[in-house]
Amino acid sequence: MTTELVGLRRRLVCMLYEGLVVFSILLIGFLLPQVVLSGFGWVIGAKGLWTHVLFLLMAYFVWCWLNGGQTLPMKTWKMRLVDESGKPLRPLQAILRYLAAWPSILFLGIGIVWALLDKDKQFLHDRIAGTRIVSAN
Repeated sequence: MTTELVGLRRRLVCMLYEGLVVFSILLIGFLLPQVVLSGFGWVIGAKGLWTHVLFLLMAYFVWCWLNGGQTLPMKTWKMRLVDESGKPLRPLQAILRYLAAWPSILFLGIGIVWALLDKDKQFLHDRIAGTRIVSAN
């Protein structure tokens, strides 16, 4: 397995593609169940809705990272997520990366901007979780 780090531009383009996949997951896994439940008179508060989104996306990302190290966009762009030694992620490591990505992206993209200053051009959530995105050629 190669440990060649993937360039920042390629990772950012992959993130755009990932946004389309996340949109479809939210459409099917979030919106559809919420519409059905509201049809039966169930009202879920804001905390419940955000919890639904958080766990739905966590299930998608963590499952993909633990089962091959790739999401669909990562497969398309020939990237794989590994730990710092090039081995597959451990479950808690995948969860940590997922949870660290939320503030990394939401706080004005500070975790993405971090990559411009990082010596290996890694995102902040990768540094926190001890992960790397490598070429999967």
